[in-house]
Amino acid sequence: MLHTRDLSGTVEVDGAHYEWAVQREPQWCTVDGWRGMTFSLRLHDGQREAVLEFPMQSARRSKLQPQLRRPQVNARIIENGVRAALAAGWEPSSRGKPVVFEVDANGC
Repeated sequence: MLHTRDLSGTVEVDGAHYEWAVQREPQWCTVDGWRGMTFSLRLHDGQREAVLEFPMQSARRSKLQPQLRRPQVNARIIENGVRAALAAGWEPSSRGKPVVFEVDANGC
């Protein structure tokens, strides 16, 4: 059986449907170091996009060999990210540039 993972989907938050998609996988940047995953969010009929940035978490095996993990993302974390973005002032029905929010692994 093949293991597949979702790179996009929809979630329902407070009766509204939001579409999400993986925008960037974790990657190494020579200037900033490790950059985490980013997801784009958009209200189903909305115009303005929100970008959720999940920072990289490290689980150290030892001080000399850090082991980096990709953030585990599920529907609950995306829903919490939508609620946090709305609470921070994201207006999905307005026009303008995408709004970027950095969230922790719990989506808060």
